[in-house]
Amino acid sequence: MAQQKSWRDGALQLTTLPLVLVFAAFFLVPLAMTAVLSFQGMQNYRLSWTWNLAIWSDVFSQWHYWSIMGRTLGMASVATGLCVLIALPVAYALVTRLQKWADHVMVLVVFAFLTDAVLKTFGWVLFLDRSGVMNGMLEVLGLGKAAVDVLFSPFATMIGMVYNLLPYAIFTIALSMARTDRDLVLAAYDSGASRWRALREITLPLAWPGIVAGGVLVFVLSLGVFLEPKVMGGGTSPMAAELIRQSFETRVNWPLGAALTLVLIVIGAVSLIAIGGLAFFAARKRGVRV
Repeated sequence: MAQQKSWRDGALQLTTLPLVLVFAAFFLVPLAMTAVLSFQGMQNYRLSWTWNLAIWSDVFSQWHYWSIMGRTLGMASVATGLCVLIALPVAYALVTRLQKWADHVMVLVVFAFLTDAVLKTFGWVLFLDRSGVMNGMLEVLGLGKAAVDVLFSPFATMIGMVYNLLPYAIFTIALSMARTDRDLVLAAYDSGASRWRALREITLPLAWPGIVAGGVLVFVLSLGVFLEPKVMGGGTSPMAAELIRQSFETRVNWPLGAALTLVLIVIGAVSLIAIGGLAFFAARKRGVRV
């Protein structure tokens, strides 16, 4: 019988030391530097080590910042929901119905995933433009010129976000479904369960960890999107990443950019804790072991 390992084991702690050092060097140290920077000031476009709460007072007194943070949270939540809803049937089809073509489809998804985001985003601009491909096809169908005008709007931003982040959800959910024991599904069929009931009571609960992981991954990445709201949204509905970039580059206010970065991190962390709690109780309610 294999001996159960404990974190009190010095050898086991030693094996995790490189990961701890990398985590500290590339996350905790920059995070601490960002926190220190948020308590400084700017004078004549130069950093002034003043150690005061002026920047934080500005952040909490300006509704403009919080409206952008709220818009970012809302857009990220919608993008996450859409990605999961689209990825579920795609992943299920790849695992159960299109097994012969699954590898080819995954290769195509990987190619789309590895293509430069700038090229993909500007490709959508050419497609959605008033004189672009989509309106050209609608004009051929007799719907008139510029029948659809969605470019430079929040809807166009959402299209770009879902398109660029969808592969993350597809891969995680498909991998989780692929690990499901097919014999359990066949046993459900033999017991008289319909396909929908087997999907609802066997496949989805067992794939729940992958669904949650895919949703969390998409949500975290959605909070930091920059290209889609700027290019496809036209800057009409800026999100948090654009606000932080403007604080650092355009306004040359590094403490403000650092403070807004910390606010976004806290919002994301609190949201993930809430999502994790809801997912945990939902899984326990459905009898899924987590």
